[in-house]
Parts: sequence; structure tokens; C-alpha cells
Amino acid sequence: MKRTIFMYLFLFTSLFIIFQYMNEKKIFEKQENKIESQRYKIKTLKNTIKVITDSLETLSNKISDVNYFTLQGNENAVSYIENLGFEAKEIQGFVSNYIYDQNLKKGNNQLVPYEGINGDMKINKLKFLNHKWILADYTDGRYWGEMVLEYYVTKDRKIEFHQISSLMYPTL
Repeated sequence: MKRTIFMYLFLFTSLFIIFQYMNEKKIFEKQENKIESQRYKIKTLKNTIKVITDSLETLSNKISDVNYFTLQGNENAVSYIENLGFEAKEIQGFVSNYIYDQNLKKGNNQLVPYEGINGDMKINKLKFLNHKWILADYTDGRYWGEMVLEYYVTKDRKIEFHQISSLMYPTL
């Protein structure tokens, strides 16, 4: 009798151990698959971050190149303006406001060398190249053109403009 009890106990224990082993094996494999999946995601994310970082660096270099021909991006122009006792941003705002204020006057903007055909010629956009030149875009609503203005700001805040060149685009 004792022997059968031990045999049943041994059999039951063996079955229990086999069951535990199989169960733990499934859990282990599931965790290994999860870990491998996470490793793959991490590798993919690292590659994506590298691509994004490279793209940001490329864009940063392009922006730096484009900003070289701006009043704020040209250190020589900024130094020139600071030697006059002004800040570059202040001069840019001051000159921009003066030019746009000319749009508020009745008739064509006096800085635009063409008479408006479809209405009054007004300046739309400005781009400061440095402490001396501005690119300006103008239109009367149908016809448009661009010009290069030379400007001077004196220490007593007087502004002088000279048109260097301009063009009017043909309509199609």
C-alpha cells in the first residue's frame, strides 16, 4: 500500500513538474519574443532618430546659408549698424515701417518706379540683404514686379532711399 501511494505521489509529482516546466517554457518564450520585438522597435527608432538628426542638420545648414544674406545673419552688417548706435532689429523694423507707411498714402507708393495700371502700386514684401540693400516686391493687384533699394539711415534717424534696379513681370 505504501508503495502504491509513493508511486502515485511520484507520478503526480512528475506530472506536476512537467506541467510547470511546459508552462514556464511558454512564459519564457513569450517574454523572449516580447524582448526581441522591443529590441527591433528600439533599433528602428534609433535609425529614425539618426535620419531625423541628419535631416535637421542639413536643414540647419541650409537655413544658415540662406540667412547669410539677411540683415540679422550678416555679422559685418550688424557691426556697421551697431557702430551707428542702433540695433539691427530696430533698424529693420524702423525702415520696414517707413516703407509700409508709404503704402497707406493715397496713390502709388513713391518708392515704386512704375505707375499702377490696375490700381495703385504698393509694396508687399521686403527682404533686407544687409545694412545697405533691400529686395522689395510690389503689385497693383494684377501686375507685379521687384526692385532693389539702397537705403541709408543717419544717426538722427533720417532714411534715404535710392532705387538700384527694378523690373516688371509681363502678364500672360
